[in-house]
Amino acid sequence: MKIKFLSAGIAMLLACCVAHAASSENKPSNDWLLGAKNDAKRFELLQKYLRGFDQPMWEVGERFRAVHEALSRDNYELAAYHWEKIRTTIQNGYLKRPARKANADAILLNTTWEEVNQAFGTKNSEKAWAGFEKAKNACQACHAAESLPFMNNQPLFDLSRPSSNTK
Repeated sequence: MKIKFLSAGIAMLLACCVAHAASSENKPSNDWLLGAKNDAKRFELLQKYLRGFDQPMWEVGERFRAVHEALSRDNYELAAYHWEKIRTTIQNGYLKRPARKANADAILLNTTWEEVNQAFGTKNSEKAWAGFEKAKNACQACHAAESLPFMNNQPLFDLSRPSSNTK
């Protein structure tokens, strides 16, 4: 009787171990990148994960809001900081979508970017807000040039100098 009980216990223990091992093999891994079959699959996953130009533009929009907020507080250094990050984000974005580079450079980065940066550097409210408007107009012009005019119809482009900051 004791041998039957012991044999049954061992059999049950082995069955549990086999079942656990089988379920572990079927369990999805959190190692989504390193668990890919090869480097080509890993690069495909990375490319899909990093997406296109929409994510950099989302960051640009958030930083543009931050520029507006910084200027509203007369924090010109913070505005300039986010303005620098906007340039970096756009340049990184066209690494993924090189066709966007020509308009981004021609309309914003080659001339307008530096003019706006200088306006923020003056720490003069009038000049800084004029720079903000120049930046906003350049963004909208780039969207139109890229055949994306619908991008200009959003609250982000309603941002302007707060009435409490006008003199």
